[in-house]
Amino acid sequence: MVDGMDNSGLKTLIAAADADDPIAALYAIAALRQEIDRAEAAAVRRARNLNISWQYIATALGVSRQAVHKKFGRK
Repeated sequence: MVDGMDNSGLKTLIAAADADDPIAALYAIAALRQEIDRAEAAAVRRARNLNISWQYIATALGVSRQAVHKKFGRK
């Protein structure tokens, strides 16, 4: 678990995202997206607290250094 939902909750959402009902699937996908965003932010915070560079974090996320800094840098 990463600052949020436990594995069983994630598995439930993943299963619901494959629902026959497209509206139920969309709700589950939106909830998954929120959980992923929370987990990503927590991992970036931990990486920065360990003095890992923006470039290294960006590479791990598959985005540019500027994009990750814009999204997670101090405002």
